[in-house]
Amino acid sequence: MNQNSEILALLGKLEEKYQKSGQDLKSYLEGLLHADYLNYWDYVQVDTLLSLQKPRTDIKDEMIFIIYHQITELYFKLTLHEMEQVSQRKGTITKDFFIARLQRMNAYFRNLTLSFEIMIQGMEKEQFLQFRMSLLPASGFQSAQYRMVEICSTDFYNLVNKEHRNHIKPTDDFATQYEFIYWKAGATELASGKKTLTLTQFEDRYTDRFKRLAQEYADCNLWAVYKSMSEADQQDLAIIAQLRSFDEHVNIHWPLVHYKSAARYLQKNPEDIAATGGTNWQKYLPPRFQKRIFYPELWNEEEKETWGRAAFVS
Repeated sequence: MNQNSEILALLGKLEEKYQKSGQDLKSYLEGLLHADYLNYWDYVQVDTLLSLQKPRTDIKDEMIFIIYHQITELYFKLTLHEMEQVSQRKGTITKDFFIARLQRMNAYFRNLTLSFEIMIQGMEKEQFLQFRMSLLPASGFQSAQYRMVEICSTDFYNLVNKEHRNHIKPTDDFATQYEFIYWKAGATELASGKKTLTLTQFEDRYTDRFKRLAQEYADCNLWAVYKSMSEADQQDLAIIAQLRSFDEHVNIHWPLVHYKSAARYLQKNPEDIAATGGTNWQKYLPPRFQKRIFYPELWNEEEKETWGRAAFVS
């Protein structure tokens, strides 16, 4: 088939497409004559993207802080994009599709963890402590997309604070479980035990959305989709390896690099806790304290007991 024949064949397919929707192909072709060529900067919206950094101070390293947090939110969005694809295929998902999406999500979190060197070593401590106090009570704790990643990853019960799992049951409704969600313990005042403003703002904005998401993903989160697969697929070592890796990335490596960053920039005396929006980061960030595990059935008792004690990034 020569080029002219190929063009005629494509035009025939386009005409068929537009006829099905009651549209006139000729009008669309005339419109193409007046359309400009697509360019990179418009497609990626570069000018808009570069205008989204709005420092609150004139301290130079604040720009690094803003840009890096925006990058993390984009990676969270990519992760949620993959999770949505997986959830939509529950019951019909193939092993290869599931592994491929898990590999993508692991790649996103691997890049997040490795790139956090920018936060650990990429700013002057003195500059950080100056501009950070101008941002209160805002905190990375308030990343709603990160909470959404957690909710879409596992059965909601696995996000209940481990101190309350003896009286909260997996069969309890989401509203009951949510009252004991693990992250609330990380945003309480050390002295009084009261909720910080960081937490109350966060709850006011997102609580209803989180509960709806938990309900929506109750039977199509990553674990539910895995359990819907055939017994043979559930025993597949490649799938198990990817799920375990994701568990480690989200619940060990990512919190650990935050802990290292907080330990570098923040003092350990109570008056300096405000630099993280008042969150109790010494008890909240280390995985060995939280023992938050998405897929406990995939880990043996020794692995669960020593969860997060090896402070390394693979």
